[in-house]
Amino acid sequence: MTKRSDIDLLRGQSSRNPSSDIWNVAVDEYAQGFLKRRDLLKYAALLGLTGFAASQGLFTPGPARAAGAAGGTVRVGLGQPTKAIDPVTVTDPASIGVISQVGEYLILDDPKDGLQPKLALSWEADETAKRWTFKLRPGVKFHDGRAVTAKDVVTTFERLVDPSTGSGALSAYKGILSKGGAKLVDDETVAFDLDQPNSNFPFYVSSDVFNAVILPADYAGDFEKNFIGTGPFKFESFRPKQGASFVRNADYWGDKALPDRVEIKFFDDEQAQVLALQAGQLDVIPSTTRLELAIEGNPNFKLLSVQASSHDQVHLRTDQAPFTDKRIRRALALTIDREAVVKGLLKGRAIVGNDTPFAPIFPSADPSVPQRKQDIEEAKRLLGEAGVPNGFQVTLTTERAYDIPDYAVLIQNFARKAGIDIKLNVLPQDAYYGSATFGSSPWLDSNLGITDFGHRGTPDIFLNATLKSSGAWNAAHFNNPDYDALLIDYGKARDLQAQRLAAGKIQTLLLDETPLIIGYFSQYSRIVSSKVEGVRFTAISHLLLDRVSFV
Repeated sequence: MTKRSDIDLLRGQSSRNPSSDIWNVAVDEYAQGFLKRRDLLKYAALLGLTGFAASQGLFTPGPARAAGAAGGTVRVGLGQPTKAIDPVTVTDPASIGVISQVGEYLILDDPKDGLQPKLALSWEADETAKRWTFKLRPGVKFHDGRAVTAKDVVTTFERLVDPSTGSGALSAYKGILSKGGAKLVDDETVAFDLDQPNSNFPFYVSSDVFNAVILPADYAGDFEKNFIGTGPFKFESFRPKQGASFVRNADYWGDKALPDRVEIKFFDDEQAQVLALQAGQLDVIPSTTRLELAIEGNPNFKLLSVQASSHDQVHLRTDQAPFTDKRIRRALALTIDREAVVKGLLKGRAIVGNDTPFAPIFPSADPSVPQRKQDIEEAKRLLGEAGVPNGFQVTLTTERAYDIPDYAVLIQNFARKAGIDIKLNVLPQDAYYGSATFGSSPWLDSNLGITDFGHRGTPDIFLNATLKSSGAWNAAHFNNPDYDALLIDYGKARDLQAQRLAAGKIQTLLLDETPLIIGYFSQYSRIVSSKVEGVRFTAISHLLLDRVSFV
């Protein structure tokens, strides 16, 4: 299909749709070459136009059935869950991988095609973007045979925004959705009245908020007893600290799963996972740089990757010396050679960041904002202007996880070129996060720190939680009224042009203030046996195995 034909079809969207004016602005941007086709189609999904675009043949078809035979058992290695597996409180990748065999969301944020309907068939906002209405898919059943209704959906989200439940989604919904905000319209319709307008709200009820698995209204927190959900697999067995298994759900509302079973084994050590994979005992394991080196060049294995907004965020306490002076914050940021970090530490499996959460994969990011690069001379000039021409000493506190300790050493070496002396304080993950509340968490209280942030399909959660003055993850203690006001403008923006305008102002402000250093956005990978096809996953640890077959 030619681009001209694309545009004709896209502009043929029914004028009865309340989002048509917004949609036509995006089509105009596409026609003028300001928007990529992929980003336009992702934007269609955000507006709830997925069905229209698919009917016109404009969306890339979803994952096809694999070429191999159906049946068999998919064997998966994962780390140890950090606590009891419960969708409401889950935070760790292993538990997310387990839950994604049985649990589903209103919407799936697909790494390739953006927001895709799951338990919601369609969604739309009112003119203010403060009320969103979702139509549910009829005929969906929980694994115990009960029909899924709007009451289950409303109760799910009311549970997630209730502080008394220990919900892991509270920080995501803070300032966006509060108790009483989810409302039952009829048995197949749910409305959300937001605390403030948000044009990206569908992401908040998608797989991006991994706690938002739709559960029965009477869910009592006993997930490990039956792993109840609506997904393509259903519970077979669970052994704490050992693993779990699931079988094909014959009553699934969609295409039935190809594999007969999924068998998951928990590991305390990542090296043990790769050894089990090499011995033919596993088909799929998570990936780290070290494990990738272990299978590099071996035709029996393949590395599957998706670009993500995941990043290791360096926070600088804007309310504590020496980082009360933004010139000093900018100076430290200018010492880092981002291209060298991506090519060396991350083996090219990342893209360079520009010290804001606006990853290049987000359509709303303003690409015209200049990219920050290493400039040691300018860093020295800023330090001199700030009254510390000979540099200063500071301690960088971080977690012993992934590539972060090595990244900390690189930052230490880069900073030394400008006279900044960084001492490293690398803590076990549990010790680093502490209680995850201000006053009792090295993460949130340290003067300078590095924290890993998993993928989200929109920058909103990062912008609100890590930088808003009242943000639950605001380790930089950044308090800037101009930023908070721009965040409201960004949330109100109802088309890509307006979003980019607001985003560009936010990006420019953050480059000037530099409360954070975001040097790169990582890819998310899995290591897979060459004997299996059809393994899919999201960059936030969901593992989608229903289309797997064996070659």
